[in-house]
Amino acid sequence: MAITTLSSRELNQDVTRAKKAAKNGPVFITDRGRPAHVLLSIEDYQRLTKQRRNIADSLAMPSTGDIEFEPQPMTIGIRPADFS
Repeated sequence: MAITTLSSRELNQDVTRAKKAAKNGPVFITDRGRPAHVLLSIEDYQRLTKQRRNIADSLAMPSTGDIEFEPQPMTIGIRPADFS
């Protein structure tokens, strides 16, 4: 596993390079010389967090059966358009 370090500027100038490097290992992204972020491939992330779900599952809302929601009725008034 290769570890790559890129500055924020280098990342902004060549995102493709960072994505390719992430296939071989983590990419540390620095701000002012200090590590600030890590870019991982989705496989590495899932292995690290032991998650095997897709993005749709991650974004799906939990069951709403126990949530009470009674919206108040709205009245929308109609006004003539003012073209002046």
